[in-house]
Amino acid sequence: MRMLDVESLTVKYGSLVAVREVSFSMNEGEVIALIGSNGAGKSTTLNALMGLVRASSGKIKIRGAEVHHELAENRVLRGVALSPEGRHLFGRMTVLDNLLVGAYAVKSRADIRQSLDEVYELFPRVYERRAQLAGSLSGGEQQMVAISRALMARPWLLMLDEPSLGIAPKVVAEIVLAIERLNRERGISIILVEQNARLALRLAHHAYALEHGEIVVSGKGSDLLDDPFVRKAYLGI
Repeated sequence: MRMLDVESLTVKYGSLVAVREVSFSMNEGEVIALIGSNGAGKSTTLNALMGLVRASSGKIKIRGAEVHHELAENRVLRGVALSPEGRHLFGRMTVLDNLLVGAYAVKSRADIRQSLDEVYELFPRVYERRAQLAGSLSGGEQQMVAISRALMARPWLLMLDEPSLGIAPKVVAEIVLAIERLNRERGISIILVEQNARLALRLAHHAYALEHGEIVVSGKGSDLLDDPFVRKAYLGI
């Protein structure tokens, strides 16, 4: 079944066109990657999919339903969640309270309890830090909490914006394993935005490279690792 269809998506900030006529799709259970330099339109694309910025034109379909006119909270109810760039945790709240914020749309206490158990199993360090203030954690720990908070909404489509940015390599490895498990074991569809193109392409079934708000190349993640343009432009080879 098709999870997502994006058709000719355009996003403008005033007169600035941040995303221009972008189209792509993904099936359920896939991992796709959006790669590109700073300002290429990757984060804006995710924010438009989430409903945090308004699309100037184009269509967004989630499981066949058009959602481009819906508010972000309605898209959460449809099974979409975003872990944003920069994490944006509530630093003066505990880790547990941050997680519960992510579950605001979940009505069943049993489901919330199950989600807590699942994120604690996925990231044992989040369990260990659950009573600490989120602002007191390391960058890597905060990233784990941010991903866990998104998972508390029980999404079918999880969007991760720069999950490795500014994180120690050892913690990046833990996050990568978690992403692979979420996709393989729980069947969650994942859109991964990453400046670490090599990492993103290794994880992705399919990938899209953006420049100046437009898709300039696409293909299987494994194929793009060997693509001469991608190797020169994004992998430094």
